[in-house]
Amino acid sequence: MRRGRYTARGRQGSPVKRAVIERAALEAFLQEGFARTSVDTIATKAGVSKRTIYDYYLDKEQLFLSVIQEACATRSAEFGDLLDRTLGQVRDLEAALLAFGRGFAHAVVRCPERSAITRLMIAEVVHFPELLDGWRPVGPDQRALAARLARLGEQGLLDVPDPVVAAEHLVVLVGSVLSNRSLFGAAPLGEDEIERVVVDGVKAFLRAYRAKPDTP
Repeated sequence: MRRGRYTARGRQGSPVKRAVIERAALEAFLQEGFARTSVDTIATKAGVSKRTIYDYYLDKEQLFLSVIQEACATRSAEFGDLLDRTLGQVRDLEAALLAFGRGFAHAVVRCPERSAITRLMIAEVVHFPELLDGWRPVGPDQRALAARLARLGEQGLLDVPDPVVAAEHLVVLVGSVLSNRSLFGAAPLGEDEIERVVVDGVKAFLRAYRAKPDTP
């Protein structure tokens, strides 16, 4: 029976050595997938012994989950930075949403490692249902975006009765369209196509959620 998510842990050990191991493991998993990657390969890439890896992570499954957890935490931090840059202080609603859409779009289709991690998670989620924990029912990135949209609603710029749903719609209109067209980053997309998707998605979002002026 598979262990529950992160219920079994090895010793904490050196943070520097742990980071080196997880970087080597990520590179190996992205190159070969989970099943074909051996602990021997990871140990060689990291310059440590197999014993050290088992001491830190107990087994390859726990190492894989730790690597994905760290990658997702990094991605969430980058998403938070994007929200700060684009939807922090909003004066021009459409311009702000377009800036967010462009930044998010490039994270989806112009960051090879991020795309490869997404494809790896999709490939392994049947074997590691724990990978769904960050997305269901509502993931941290969607909650963070929802909070920004709720604030825009409070400012009278958007009409968002349910900010969580509105956040999902915005991500689908921009990110999901590009993910599908690019096969999750595997197929290249031109800048013109990315821009069209972003502009069309933001316009559709505004048609649905822009606050209507009060009428006398």
